[in-house]
Amino acid sequence: MPALTTDGSLDLTADVVDLTQTICDIPSESGREATLADTLEEALRRLPHLRVLRHGNTIVACTELGRAQRVAIAGHIDTVPINQNLPTSFTTLSESEAASAVPVAKPGEYLVGRGTVDMKAGVAVQLKLAAELREPIADITWLWYDNEEVAADANGLGKLAATHPELFEADFAILGEPTNARVEGGCNGSIRAEVVTRGRRAHSARWWVGHNAIHDAAEVLRRLADYEPADVPVEGLTFREGLNAVGVTGGIAGNVIPDECRVHVNYRFAPDKSLEQAEAHLAEVFHGFELEYLDRSSAARPGLDAPLALSFLASVGGEAVAKQGWTDVARFSALGVPAVNYGPGDPQKAHADDERVLVDEIRAVEAGLRAWLTGADTEVVA
Repeated sequence: MPALTTDGSLDLTADVVDLTQTICDIPSESGREATLADTLEEALRRLPHLRVLRHGNTIVACTELGRAQRVAIAGHIDTVPINQNLPTSFTTLSESEAASAVPVAKPGEYLVGRGTVDMKAGVAVQLKLAAELREPIADITWLWYDNEEVAADANGLGKLAATHPELFEADFAILGEPTNARVEGGCNGSIRAEVVTRGRRAHSARWWVGHNAIHDAAEVLRRLADYEPADVPVEGLTFREGLNAVGVTGGIAGNVIPDECRVHVNYRFAPDKSLEQAEAHLAEVFHGFELEYLDRSSAARPGLDAPLALSFLASVGGEAVAKQGWTDVARFSALGVPAVNYGPGDPQKAHADDERVLVDEIRAVEAGLRAWLTGADTEVVA
């Protein structure tokens, strides 16, 4: 059923699965989050126990109970482009269907559609708990932000940190990215760059007059093919690195020797490296070639040694693993706030056309966060 009140507003106390479906069915592709942000703001401002602020299409809601500690809990409200996968629907996978799925899935009921995994199921859990938990054991700063799925300079959380760093003052942070309802510590960093080769234009009938930049790119591709990425242990978790070509551009016309070629590479690096160290590694790999950096995002250490992190892990149960990818935990880590990822959904289904989240995982994350934030000791496993 739609999670709506009698006057048509969003009902944040509705069943968490209904709430997930309702916000998924409000399209919010990156750069087009205003309608969903308006809907969330209206619903949150009805809650007297929260102080609500808005910055662009980022919504912040804070408890002000005077607790000794504060937790920041965040989630992004944007999605990648819709591809005929809204409105949402439900499906059930049998054991045999789940075993033959790619990737292999758990049997059970799923909510299918854009944003169900990345990451409106996590957002729905957060919204419900923000509405219902009036006396949590720690003060909470809830943050729902825009433009996570695009370039880092558009990220709503990053813009908020630049203008209102006081809202990031916390002892621990949780990001609701999909993790199969288990705790994932830290994250890899990411650098996107172009390796540029230069040549000289000429008529292709008189090719010897020119110098073919695309041919020179063969050496760049050879180095990438020979590259052996590392598995890096950091504070007890193992992060997998990767360096890959993700695009190649070059060429002027069918009868012209090209004077430029660009190999777009993406380096995912472990949190044992700073951005500067990661850039130095790329410079070493591509020694002799021109490098132009397009996008840089720092890695984040696991953050599991903080007292609140230890109590959180003990409460929700299970063994923490490394986050294989970049998330906004890095923004909290850069500000000195230990942070982890914890949310429903298989990250391998993020951005997929058949994106789907296991209903049981939505409920497990809700129960896990509720138990921890209210001081219950119940271990919850999806």
